[in-house]
Amino acid sequence: MAATWMKWMTELSSRKGLSRLMGKFSHSSLSRLMIPFFAKSYGIPLHEAEKELREYRTLNEFFTRKLKPGMRPLHAEPGMMISPVDARITFMGEVRSGTILNVKGQDYALEELLSHSPRVETYKHGYAFVLYLSPTDYHRIHAPVTGKKLESEHVKGRVYPVNDFGMRHMKKVLCRNERLITYISHPYGEIALVKVGAMNVSSIRYSDPSAKSWEQGDDLAYFEFGSTVVLLAQNGTFSPLPGLEPGRKIRMGEALGRFVSPSKS
Repeated sequence: MAATWMKWMTELSSRKGLSRLMGKFSHSSLSRLMIPFFAKSYGIPLHEAEKELREYRTLNEFFTRKLKPGMRPLHAEPGMMISPVDARITFMGEVRSGTILNVKGQDYALEELLSHSPRVETYKHGYAFVLYLSPTDYHRIHAPVTGKKLESEHVKGRVYPVNDFGMRHMKKVLCRNERLITYISHPYGEIALVKVGAMNVSSIRYSDPSAKSWEQGDDLAYFEFGSTVVLLAQNGTFSPLPGLEPGRKIRMGEALGRFVSPSKS
C-alpha cells in the first residue's frame, strides 16, 4: 500500500511545471538562505568547493559548483575510460541484443533510451554503466574520453525520481525522463553519454554549448539537481576494470575499464 501511494504521488509531482517552479526558486537570491542547511543535511564536503559557502549567490550556483584544482585526479594510464561523474554504480554489464538487462529489476531497450537513433546499432552488443548521482555528490559531468562530438540530442520527457524507489517502482524512468545525449568519437570507436534528468531538475546543460571536442576529464555538462548518467561503449571495444561491481561509489576521474580495438574483439 505504501509503495502504491508513493507511486501515485510521484506521478503527480513528475510534471515539468513543478520542476520549473523548483528551478525558478533555486535560481533566486532567496534560495541562498537554504545553502547552509542543504550542505549540512547532505554532508557535502565543503573543503572541495571552488569558493567559500558565503560566495554562492543561489542554491543552484552552489549545487552546480566547481571543485578546487586537483580534487579529482584523472587515471593516467592510456587507453582507459574514466568515470564522468561522482556516483554510485547502479548497473554495469554487457548490452544483450540491444537491451540493458535487470537495472533495479527492469530491462531497458536502447531503442527507447536513445530515442530511436540510428546509432543504436553501434551499441547493441556494447557495454553499459548506469551511474546514480545523489544530492550529496558533485554534479558536473566530465568527458570520459578524449574525442570529438559526433551528435547531440535533447529528448524531452518527464522528471521522475531516479533514486532507488523511482528505479524500482516507476516504469522505465531512464527512457521516460528528459535526456541530453552526447555521442563522442575516440581512437577506439565511440561512446554515448546519456544524461538523464530527475525530479526537481530544472535543466541539464552543456558547460560550453559550442564545444566540438573534449580532452578526457574536461568539464562537459552539469545537472541542476540529482540524477543519473548512462554511459555506453561501442560494440566490442571495452573491457571493465576487474573488481568493479554495482553498489560501489566511484569518483570522477577513476578508471572504469580499458578500451580494445574493434578488430580485436
